[in-house]
Amino acid sequence: MFSKSKITDPIDPKRDDVATRTPPSPSGPLSASSAAPSAAPRPKAAPSVLSQDLTVTGNMTTTGDIQVEGAVDGDIRAHLLTVGETATVRGEIVADDVVVNGRVVGRVRGIKVRLTSSARVEGDIIHKTIAIESGAHFEGSVQRSDDPLGDGSAKPAPPAIPAPKTGGA
Repeated sequence: MFSKSKITDPIDPKRDDVATRTPPSPSGPLSASSAAPSAAPRPKAAPSVLSQDLTVTGNMTTTGDIQVEGAVDGDIRAHLLTVGETATVRGEIVADDVVVNGRVVGRVRGIKVRLTSSARVEGDIIHKTIAIESGAHFEGSVQRSDDPLGDGSAKPAPPAIPAPKTGGA
């Protein structure tokens, strides 16, 4: 499959393939062929875990996943947020996927929101899809939205009321 070229072999300039090229020197510029492919898939990172004995005061933002087992007093923005059975979150949750096993006091906004049977939620839920298991406690309102992650500041304009016609010839 691969052939090892000898240093004394002449390099044919008409033939330009990987087997006959010499690697670039460490101090020389990198060519496009020696650079790592930019479209290579990256391994999925493990979620950040906030342990049961940890209390966080403040807002958290990540593009990754968070698993909360302790207490958080602040807003959380993540890709996937899992609130563990022993966890309490006091603040707004904004995530693509939200799984609540513990207690949340505050608004929950997510594309997919799931309240398990051990969930305790006090606050409004804005979602695209929702699942509430039997046994979950929920106090608040539920609103479906095509864009639940939007900040809500761009409210739709009220319908235009036509101006009254004035009499004129």
